Amino acid sequence: MALMATDLISYYRPSECSLRTYLRNRREKEEPRSAFEELLIVLGRRHEKAHLSTLGDYLDLSSLTPEVRMARTKEAVAQHVPAIYHAYLTATAQVDGKDVEVVGEPDFLLLRNGEYVIRDTKIALRITEKDHPEILLQLQLYAWLFQQNFGKPPCALEVYSGRGVLVEVPYDQGVGVMELLAIIDTVKNDPSEPYSAVGWTKCGDCGFRCRCLERAKADKDVALVIGVDQSLAVALHDLGVTTWSALLQNFDVQKLSELKRPYGKNFRKVGAAAPSILRMTDVMERNCEVLLTLPAIPDSSHYCMFDLEGMPPHMDELEKVYLWGLQVFGQNPGVYLPATAGFGADGEKDGWEQFLSNAAAVFAQYGNMPMVHWAPYERIKLEIFANRYGDRDGIAQRVKGNLLDLLPITQQAIALPVSSYSLKVIEKYVGYKRTLEEYGGDWAMAKYIEATETEDGRLCASVMEKILAYNREDLEATWAVLQWLKAKKP
Repeated sequence: MALMATDLISYYRPSECSLRTYLRNRREKEEPRSAFEELLIVLGRRHEKAHLSTLGDYLDLSSLTPEVRMARTKEAVAQHVPAIYHAYLTATAQVDGKDVEVVGEPDFLLLRNGEYVIRDTKIALRITEKDHPEILLQLQLYAWLFQQNFGKPPCALEVYSGRGVLVEVPYDQGVGVMELLAIIDTVKNDPSEPYSAVGWTKCGDCGFRCRCLERAKADKDVALVIGVDQSLAVALHDLGVTTWSALLQNFDVQKLSELKRPYGKNFRKVGAAAPSILRMTDVMERNCEVLLTLPAIPDSSHYCMFDLEGMPPHMDELEKVYLWGLQVFGQNPGVYLPATAGFGADGEKDGWEQFLSNAAAVFAQYGNMPMVHWAPYERIKLEIFANRYGDRDGIAQRVKGNLLDLLPITQQAIALPVSSYSLKVIEKYVGYKRTLEEYGGDWAMAKYIEATETEDGRLCASVMEKILAYNREDLEATWAVLQWLKAKKP
């Protein structure tokens, strides 16, 4: 069975996981790609095509069969064709003492001073080993394949990033990528399923997420305990401690705090995290909640819920916020106040100015009150946008001074039998039910881009209405959690 350059992506994205490689090799059923994942594919192809249009004449091999592409690639390189689009390279490698076919399909082979550059296009903004090791490894594999076929490596490896800049990748003679391909080959051919610790964030965009999380819940896997990170979960499994009850039976605070687990290239003790881990394990095992302290929520007759919808950094280098949502709850509830970014060049600034106007109106009617949000996202974006577009009348600073983040308050006050303290998990725990069948930050982003690109006014309005409904329910969910917290008694 051939090892492909796409195996590198599968191993690392959306997060590093050998189990995903194992399951895909056995063609286990995956969940359909989300609207957001489909969008990323469309944007990646668009980015590639846009760059292709700048290269002048080129030989397009993309629609041919692999065998024909391989032959045409060799002919084109021999003839010094200036630009080759979707070349096809294959070679035999020694992997664990056996011959294995290795295949790669670089986006571009570009002639420069009589030698070839290999270039790939990626919508990622940060082309680094920390952020995207799979991209660097792909280029290493293409270079190794080129060297096997043509007797010398390419003169350069380049990535055309989402920022529109060329990032050069040093060639290491294929050492790193061959080591990883050996691991991938072992995983693919392993008769038994490898253990991979689940995680709310780690598994979020994986097509096997539901499969793995459901199995972990059924097994009462220690990886589901908040505070047990990936390395600790693996270390515990290696000791045969796989379940919540086993963790409680085999460890007390002292013993767990002394346990060493991998940390980078070294080892680190669990240390001060041990008491919290055992407490969270206990509530998971007993399926109960434990009030640690009264939630630190200030008394107020009114509370303003505050939630943003924005683009992640890999989608937009300006970290675009396309919706600022506010709504007052309490004795005299207010109406939903959305501020949406327009679709033109000044659209983002227009959205920010409308948000400042909405916030000013809230303060004018109600005075100062807690501006309630979940996690640090809102605080970070307030600072970014105030610096970028200014803070008219000091409204953003006033909002910032009244921010109340419910996430750390909830974490510090109550130990809950959940695997994540994300709003989507906690809102369900407290009984809030959404009306939308589809929702989520990634879904909203995909819908927003759909709206920006359609020329159909009705469709645009319909899409934006769905996004507003999602944001409005985010605010309602935050209010529901706040009321639940305020009702807690000692």
